[in-house]
Amino acid sequence: MKKGKLFLKLFILFTIFVVVSAATVLSINGYVKKSMSKKILSISDATSVGDYDCIIVLGAGVWNDETPGNMLKDRLVQAIKLYEGKAAPKLLMSGDHGRTHYDEVNVMKKYATLHNVPSEDIFMDHAGFSTYETMYRAKEIFKAKKVLIVTQKYHLYRSLYIANALGLEAYGVESLPNSYYGQDYRDLREILAINKDFWKTIFKPKPTFLGEAIPVSGNGDVTNDKSN
Repeated sequence: MKKGKLFLKLFILFTIFVVVSAATVLSINGYVKKSMSKKILSISDATSVGDYDCIIVLGAGVWNDETPGNMLKDRLVQAIKLYEGKAAPKLLMSGDHGRTHYDEVNVMKKYATLHNVPSEDIFMDHAGFSTYETMYRAKEIFKAKKVLIVTQKYHLYRSLYIANALGLEAYGVESLPNSYYGQDYRDLREILAINKDFWKTIFKPKPTFLGEAIPVSGNGDVTNDKSN
């Protein structure tokens, strides 16, 4: 009988914990999305201002180390439109280049130069291993102050929240609104990622790499590590 009562108490406590945890996760997710929704702009609104330091393009998967995947290509197309519309004078390509056999940022830069963006207007952040690290480095390494962020809408809320929490004046433009395989999984994972980065921006840990300043106001070719 005593074991039965103990089990019941433990079950009730566990249930309360699960309910409270779920409510907290969903509340943080809702707060981040609502607070950042007004910072998502249309192409026309973003280009009409035209006083951003740079357009940050967040990295995504590449094929055979030479071709942007569908999600990344859609980000790049939109970023180039913003650049052509004179929303900002520079592009900051930030992605994963932590391994010799995997390189998002050079693929991104090559795509942009093939679409008539001058090489000197394209900076590469080779250590943008996460959304948090990209925004931290954009401010501390590339000395950006006011930025436009381009990524898929589901990812844009978190990107904007991190950037603004770290001291950037950040606005976002949704990449081309296409559908992608596995989006339900990404949407679910993003809820957890929003919660993780919500707490991360409170404690503000340093990224994997920092280093000397590379002001985005200069020549982007200083970030080259190979011929584009």
